[in-house]
Amino acid sequence: MSDLFSSYDLNGLPLKNRVVMAPMTRARAVDTVPNSDTALYYAQRAGAGLIVSEGTPISDEGRGYLYTPGVYSAEQVEGWKKVTDAVHAQGGKIFSQIWHVGRVSHVSVQKNGIAPVAPVAEIAKDSNVFALGEGGTPGLVAPSAPRALNADDIARITGEFADAADNAVKAGFDGVEIHGANGYLIEQFINAGFNKREDGYGGATIAGRIRFALEVVDAAVARIGSARVGIRLTPFSRLFDLHAFDGEEETWLTLAAELSARKLAYIHIGNAGGLLAKEEGREFLKKFREVYQGTLIFAGGYTQETAERVLDEGLTDLVAFGRPYISNPDLAERMQRGWPLAPADHTTFYGGAQKGYTDYPAYEAV
Repeated sequence: MSDLFSSYDLNGLPLKNRVVMAPMTRARAVDTVPNSDTALYYAQRAGAGLIVSEGTPISDEGRGYLYTPGVYSAEQVEGWKKVTDAVHAQGGKIFSQIWHVGRVSHVSVQKNGIAPVAPVAEIAKDSNVFALGEGGTPGLVAPSAPRALNADDIARITGEFADAADNAVKAGFDGVEIHGANGYLIEQFINAGFNKREDGYGGATIAGRIRFALEVVDAAVARIGSARVGIRLTPFSRLFDLHAFDGEEETWLTLAAELSARKLAYIHIGNAGGLLAKEEGREFLKKFREVYQGTLIFAGGYTQETAERVLDEGLTDLVAFGRPYISNPDLAERMQRGWPLAPADHTTFYGGAQKGYTDYPAYEAV
């Protein structure tokens, strides 16, 4: 049997296999509160060794997209309790991905229509968010111009990440994954091509640029313990108008060493598939693996075959699957038994109700 289907000890949390359901925005929470459909959706997919929830904003300010369920109000926590109870009843494990988008937002999804925030006041060019366009119609619109965070703002947001971690555990999650990837707030600080601050969180030094990420991690760890905290990263990401910069590899390896010392649940590399497609990316991931001594999760367009390959090579410990889980709620079992995978309807990925959300059957029910 492939290692993909062997059990794994995630810092004391037993996983029944090494298949992870990757975080995927589905935009079904019209009022920002998870509901019975959310609970059913995740429970259907509890055959994964670990589920990482869709991105859950830590505050109104942290929101960049319509209809995403938060984890900062009492009502949202109660909604997530239904989800975690349903997943645990099916023998699953689930982490909450806690999220602040930074400048990747629009005034229509910000409280009172205020400007989004970012390390520096520079708009994300050639980008889109799911917000309200002209006439209040939901759709893809360009991000709004952000304002630059001051030191008090940064301390406040760090505290909001800690509160979100605490709320997630109160809601029954087995842990949290800090969203430090995909061009959102934490990566905006890390990227020297964008972060031109001149204070202790600035782009002049690696230590300054990774400081916010480490402070967020430390704040979450202080609340819920290191074994319950993971982080998602996308090294060399170019999403949302981030660019290459000098010392990029050193930056990521320095961050890896700092995170390794903190004995986290895991690091989740969200673009590992793309990095491995190039020799320089493969060499980087080998270095990352040497520096970071904890559990690694790879994501990025994996199939069963390519997942088994990176496990066999020892490059990672767990492999995350995203889109295949949309239309195959029993994905782990289908792969293990050699059953065919169902195609997904791309038009129902975001928004709507049950269609394309909870109506994909398990294979034996087809």
